[in-house]
Amino acid sequence: MPRTSYIDLDYSPDENDLVVTFYAEPGEGTSLEKACEAVASESSVGTWTDVSTTKPRIMERLGPSVYALDKKTGVVKVAYPGELFEQGNMPQIYSSVAGNIFGMKSVANLRLLDIKFPRSIVKSFKGPKYGITGVRKILKIKDRPLVGTIIKPKLGLGADDHARVAYDSWVGGCDIVKDDENLTNQRFNPFGERVLKTLKMRDRAECETGDKKVYMPNVTADTEEMINRAELVKENGGEYAMVDVVTAGFSGLQSLIDEDLDLVIHAHRAMHAAFTRNPKHGISMLAYARSLRLIGVDQLHIGTAVGKMEGPAQDVIAIKNAMKEELYNIKAVFPVCSGGLHPGLVPDLIDILGSDIIIQMGGGIHGHPEGTVAGARAARGAVEAVMKGISLEEYAEDHEELKEALEKWA
Repeated sequence: MPRTSYIDLDYSPDENDLVVTFYAEPGEGTSLEKACEAVASESSVGTWTDVSTTKPRIMERLGPSVYALDKKTGVVKVAYPGELFEQGNMPQIYSSVAGNIFGMKSVANLRLLDIKFPRSIVKSFKGPKYGITGVRKILKIKDRPLVGTIIKPKLGLGADDHARVAYDSWVGGCDIVKDDENLTNQRFNPFGERVLKTLKMRDRAECETGDKKVYMPNVTADTEEMINRAELVKENGGEYAMVDVVTAGFSGLQSLIDEDLDLVIHAHRAMHAAFTRNPKHGISMLAYARSLRLIGVDQLHIGTAVGKMEGPAQDVIAIKNAMKEELYNIKAVFPVCSGGLHPGLVPDLIDILGSDIIIQMGGGIHGHPEGTVAGARAARGAVEAVMKGISLEEYAEDHEELKEALEKWA
């Protein structure tokens, strides 16, 4: 008998299915069942009315199945045959499962909560080139969290001042210095000039400290220019490129990664909250993060669970776990915590998320009463204290910079 409905509560997804978990609220005068039918149809083989071109064999082979539907919670699970999607094409996948469906009248609210990719699709993506293991190998740091900072103020400094702040951060104890998300190639701080001068200061800091240091310039631009900027970084001894992955988009990101420049890709998620923050509508950061991991970012901002940015601890933990879980041939992404952090929050942060994280402090370093060098020492000291099992207060007795930081941000 020809299939007439997308709802099949007896269906069990197989290894070839792409499975999406939604939260759905039906529109006025619509049942949850009808809303789910509309979502499944629009995101796959159907349309709003019966059409003569639809064949039963299409529905049988390519029709999705709504196999879980909870009227109390509104949580719905849809299994899509993997054949619906072009391998290695994340834009096409999202155009399907997160395309027109958010604007349909049949749903008052719709949120894509999670997405699980079948092996065939996972294998069609590169995944991270370096990931946690590769980054730790570059920096020669085995166990502790990495300590990073963002140049502040985020806009306004010229290339010389930017490079000097980076140098102060490195000699104070930071492993990583990165551009902020909206610093690219402004007149007051041209990209090429900034990269050359900051990398020169990186080399100086490495010679003086004996430690490996990293600079992450923001290459975000149109795709061609982004690749040009990444090539300039590579040609001048840089090892990292930072990309605003939401605003650059899947296509731009994938094009950059496909250049195989051997750069570590640091993914900043600026603008994500425009579609991830509403708990009833949009796309979760968890789902988006899974997709970025497949494309091949090595590091990704996941939230903090403490600090200034919104995000429940359980959500941040879920993203962290998704970035590290076993996934066929795909390496683990290094989780990055940034946003309103200072040395006093380090114990809670490590307690919640573990030591396989990158801790980035902006104001929490440059806002130190004694300046950037002291702020970097305080941040590094807080990490060392936690790794040694010593309270910050006890460690601060012999580390004045940490003591001052705790006094300011207590």
